Amino acid sequence: MAATPLRLLAFGDSLTAGYALPPGDGFVAKLQAALTARGYPVEVIDAGVSGDTSADGRSRLDWSLADNPQYAIVELGANDALRGIDPRETYANLDSILTTLADRHVKVLLAGMRAPRNMGNLYVREFDSVYSHLVARHGVALYPFFLDGVALDPDLTLLDGIHPNSRGIDRIVAGILPAVEALLGPPPVGRP
Repeated sequence: MAATPLRLLAFGDSLTAGYALPPGDGFVAKLQAALTARGYPVEVIDAGVSGDTSADGRSRLDWSLADNPQYAIVELGANDALRGIDPRETYANLDSILTTLADRHVKVLLAGMRAPRNMGNLYVREFDSVYSHLVARHGVALYPFFLDGVALDPDLTLLDGIHPNSRGIDRIVAGILPAVEALLGPPPVGRP
């Protein structure tokens, strides 16, 4: 008998949505493939919207939960930092998102983001600390930097220097996979 699929919501912006990548090359498709290969009966739900800020994510969270996921990866904040949005607003929006997910009994992996270093030391310090403060408040798991090993590497990003290319997505998935597996727990016994 097949195990009931787990539902994992990938809730984020263009980094989750696979901006400018062919179908099958984005984060959701590659994470789905990696988890399936490791024996997880999981459906990764694509709730990535290019251009979304944390406020945009907050406003669409309810309809993104229509599939009743048990788990979520929250990857938002990059566009806030690029636009210089006050980190207190980013914190408030992500705090609301995490509160809603907790109320719905959704286990969360929060994917951290870092401010561009040219935003000034004060902004960088305040923005970068948003994620650790959220983890302290909500007790959720943290993957410290979604673009770890990819950011600013021209071999792993598109020509815009920001969005990951297919090889960059491979690096992101390889990096975040242990944290996702920890979130989901061990795969069912008797996996392929």
